[in-house]
Amino acid sequence: MANAGARDDHAEYRARGLRGWLLGEGRQLLVMLVLLAIARTSFANHYGVPSGSMEYTLMPGDHVMVDMSAYGVRIPFTDVTVVPRDTPRRGDIAVFKSPRDGVRLIKRVVAVGGDRVVLEGGHLSINGKPLAEAGAPDLEWFGDRSARLNLDAGGGPDIDALVIPPGQVLVVGDHRGNSIDGRYFGLVPASKLYARAVGVFWRRGEGPVWKSL
Repeated sequence: MANAGARDDHAEYRARGLRGWLLGEGRQLLVMLVLLAIARTSFANHYGVPSGSMEYTLMPGDHVMVDMSAYGVRIPFTDVTVVPRDTPRRGDIAVFKSPRDGVRLIKRVVAVGGDRVVLEGGHLSINGKPLAEAGAPDLEWFGDRSARLNLDAGGGPDIDALVIPPGQVLVVGDHRGNSIDGRYFGLVPASKLYARAVGVFWRRGEGPVWKSL
């Protein structure tokens, strides 16, 4: 009987200890995990590049740091924006879900609402102005940012004088002939872009690097 009483006392002691841990350190650990989840889904994350559709800017196997709050801070796991921030700009490399099948993609925003787009032979003109200079046809400029194109597979489908409606963006890969992009699945609502690429931090065959985007 004495041994049974001792076991009961020990079990009660352990139960009190567990309750104490759950109310103390356990609660702190849970709060920390929740905050980490919120930070990852709302502020910063990374993206592994699965294909060559963005060559030469992004190569297969690259790991890219992305800013999840670039276009607004959202409630985790939803599309509800609670703190608006920047709007997409030409030249941004954005992460979004394909309107066709929901697959996560990373492409370049080449045109925004109000832009008139012509794409011929893989080369873009926006509002009547070619983005590449005559002496460097494979280098396009989006303001102060440039993109070196890969045209080894041709230019892909052309676009003839498309005007982008307000609130929409056109996304296209830098590997113009090897990219399933807005020329196939159409325009993307600007509100559906949920991250902007900041830089490459790991490259296959090289290891740790930093290449700003």
